[in-house]
Amino acid sequence: MIRLWKAFLNTLSGLRWALRYEAAVQQEFVALALGVPVSFFVAPSIAWWLALNGSLMVLIITELLNTAVEKLSDHVTPTHSHAIKVVKDLGSAAVFFALALAFAIWCAALYLRVWG
Repeated sequence: MIRLWKAFLNTLSGLRWALRYEAAVQQEFVALALGVPVSFFVAPSIAWWLALNGSLMVLIITELLNTAVEKLSDHVTPTHSHAIKVVKDLGSAAVFFALALAFAIWCAALYLRVWG
Protein backbone atom coordinates (compact mmCIF):
# COMPACT_ATOMS: atom_id res chain seq x y z
CA MET A 1 0.00 0.00 0.00
CA ILE A 2 2.89 2.37 0.72
CA ARG A 3 4.28 1.73 -2.77
CA LEU A 4 0.93 2.68 -4.32
CA TRP A 5 0.77 5.85 -2.25
CA LYS A 6 4.29 6.86 -3.32
CA ALA A 7 3.44 6.11 -6.96
CA PHE A 8 0.34 8.29 -6.64
CA LEU A 9 2.43 11.14 -5.19
CA ASN A 10 4.89 10.80 -8.09
CA THR A 11 1.94 10.97 -10.49
CA LEU A 12 0.69 14.17 -8.88
CA SER A 13 4.19 15.64 -9.01
CA GLY A 14 4.50 14.87 -12.72
CA LEU A 15 1.05 16.25 -13.51
CA ARG A 16 1.74 19.38 -11.48
CA TRP A 17 4.98 19.97 -13.38
CA ALA A 18 3.40 19.34 -16.80
CA LEU A 19 0.45 21.61 -16.05
CA ARG A 20 2.76 24.37 -14.87
CA TYR A 21 5.34 24.28 -17.68
CA GLU A 22 3.92 22.57 -20.77
CA ALA A 23 1.49 24.62 -22.86
CA ALA A 24 0.33 21.60 -24.88
CA VAL A 25 -0.58 19.70 -21.71
CA GLN A 26 -2.41 22.77 -20.38
CA GLN A 27 -4.41 23.06 -23.60
CA GLU A 28 -5.29 19.38 -23.63
CA PHE A 29 -6.47 19.49 -20.02
CA VAL A 30 -8.69 22.44 -20.95
CA ALA A 31 -10.07 20.31 -23.81
CA LEU A 32 -10.73 17.49 -21.32
CA ALA A 33 -12.35 19.84 -18.81
CA LEU A 34 -14.65 21.18 -21.53
CA GLY A 35 -15.10 17.84 -23.23
CA VAL A 36 -16.34 15.84 -20.24
CA PRO A 37 -19.48 17.91 -19.63
CA VAL A 38 -20.13 18.37 -23.36
CA SER A 39 -19.80 14.61 -23.90
CA PHE A 40 -22.95 14.02 -21.83
CA PHE A 41 -24.92 15.87 -24.52
CA VAL A 42 -23.01 14.62 -27.57
CA ALA A 43 -22.65 10.92 -26.81
CA PRO A 44 -25.54 8.82 -28.15
CA SER A 45 -24.64 5.95 -25.77
CA ILE A 46 -22.35 5.06 -22.86
CA ALA A 47 -19.93 3.44 -25.31
CA TRP A 48 -19.71 6.70 -27.26
CA TRP A 49 -19.29 8.63 -24.00
CA LEU A 50 -16.34 6.41 -23.13
CA ALA A 51 -14.89 6.82 -26.63
CA LEU A 52 -15.21 10.61 -26.50
CA ASN A 53 -13.55 10.97 -23.11
CA GLY A 54 -11.14 8.11 -23.71
CA SER A 55 -9.87 9.76 -26.87
CA LEU A 56 -9.09 12.94 -24.92
CA MET A 57 -7.32 10.91 -22.24
CA VAL A 58 -5.29 9.04 -24.89
CA LEU A 59 -4.28 12.44 -26.26
CA ILE A 60 -3.09 13.57 -22.82
CA ILE A 61 -1.27 10.26 -22.25
CA THR A 62 0.51 10.62 -25.58
CA GLU A 63 1.43 14.24 -24.85
CA LEU A 64 2.81 13.34 -21.41
CA LEU A 65 4.93 10.54 -22.90
CA ASN A 66 6.12 12.86 -25.66
CA THR A 67 7.05 15.49 -23.08
CA ALA A 68 8.95 12.89 -21.05
CA VAL A 69 10.90 11.78 -24.14
CA GLU A 70 11.69 15.39 -25.04
CA LYS A 71 12.90 16.22 -21.52
CA LEU A 72 15.05 13.08 -21.41
CA SER A 73 16.44 13.85 -24.87
CA ASP A 74 17.36 17.39 -23.82
CA HIS A 75 19.07 16.02 -20.71
CA VAL A 76 21.05 13.36 -22.57
CA THR A 77 22.09 15.62 -25.45
CA PRO A 78 21.67 19.35 -24.68
CA THR A 79 23.33 20.31 -27.97
CA HIS A 80 21.65 19.91 -31.37
CA SER A 81 21.65 16.32 -32.59
CA HIS A 82 20.04 14.92 -35.72
CA ALA A 83 19.25 11.65 -33.91
CA ILE A 84 17.51 13.51 -31.06
CA LYS A 85 15.59 15.59 -33.61
CA VAL A 86 14.28 12.36 -35.14
CA VAL A 87 13.24 11.10 -31.70
CA LYS A 88 11.40 14.35 -30.93
CA ASP A 89 9.75 14.36 -34.37
CA LEU A 90 8.51 10.80 -33.80
CA GLY A 91 6.98 11.87 -30.49
CA SER A 92 5.35 14.81 -32.21
CA ALA A 93 3.94 12.48 -34.86
CA ALA A 94 2.46 10.28 -32.12
CA VAL A 95 0.72 13.32 -30.61
CA PHE A 96 -0.58 14.28 -34.05
CA PHE A 97 -2.18 10.88 -34.58
CA ALA A 98 -3.71 10.89 -31.08
CA LEU A 99 -5.15 14.32 -31.86
CA ALA A 100 -6.47 13.10 -35.23
CA LEU A 101 -8.10 10.10 -33.52
CA ALA A 102 -9.78 12.30 -30.91
CA PHE A 103 -10.98 14.67 -33.63
CA ALA A 104 -12.40 11.80 -35.72
CA ILE A 105 -14.21 10.27 -32.74
CA TRP A 106 -15.74 13.60 -31.74
CA CYS A 107 -16.79 14.34 -35.33
CA ALA A 108 -18.41 10.90 -35.65
CA ALA A 109 -20.32 11.32 -32.38
CA LEU A 110 -21.47 14.80 -33.37
CA TYR A 111 -22.59 13.48 -36.74
CA LEU A 112 -24.63 10.74 -35.08
CA ARG A 113 -26.14 13.18 -32.61
CA VAL A 114 -27.12 15.77 -35.25
CA TRP A 115 -27.91 13.67 -38.35
CA GLY A 116 -28.05 10.10 -37.05
